[in-house]
Amino acid sequence: MLTIALSKGRIFEQTLPLLKKAGLDISSKELDSRKLVLNTNLDDVKIIILRASDVPVFVQHGAADIGVSGKDVLLEHGGLGLFELLDLEIAKCRLMVAARDKSDLNQSTLKIATKYTNSTKRYFQSKGRQVEIIKLSGAMELAPIVGLANCIVDLVDTGNTLKANGLIALDHIYDISSRLIVNSASFNTKHKEINRWIAKIEDNL
Repeated sequence: MLTIALSKGRIFEQTLPLLKKAGLDISSKELDSRKLVLNTNLDDVKIIILRASDVPVFVQHGAADIGVSGKDVLLEHGGLGLFELLDLEIAKCRLMVAARDKSDLNQSTLKIATKYTNSTKRYFQSKGRQVEIIKLSGAMELAPIVGLANCIVDLVDTGNTLKANGLIALDHIYDISSRLIVNSASFNTKHKEINRWIAKIEDNL
């Protein structure tokens, strides 16, 4: 049995066509259900539905053999216990520093609102900047407006949300896309089976 971990939303929607081209299909009935474990057209492959941040955790601990995760989530997770095997080149965006103005970054101690705490720490440490990081789960754009932070670190796609809230993208931290990851132990015990799926998916990118 092979278990594949996916998260609902943009990554899920863009991964399904890749899996279908590789020969793995999920019925409309399964997709429309509230089930967290989905059957596929193959008896030996199951799909589990998780929060995006939990995908690498389930793969790391072997609860899933394979997963699809955004690079932003993997940077936060650290990659322990898993291999990043393939860039699927889907759900692309950028991890950026944004503020109302460039001058907002001219602080001796920069206050930054973000949910990407590890990536933010690494980036500003590499710049030799002293920072205070305020962890938020959402509504990052509000932080500079109400004076909670000088700037934010968040994912940027079109930039429309930033613009609507009077912010501009200033510094580029990382290009983000979705990656195919595999449990390191599973890669040894199910090497042939996993490699076959990777090859099928890669052929259809």
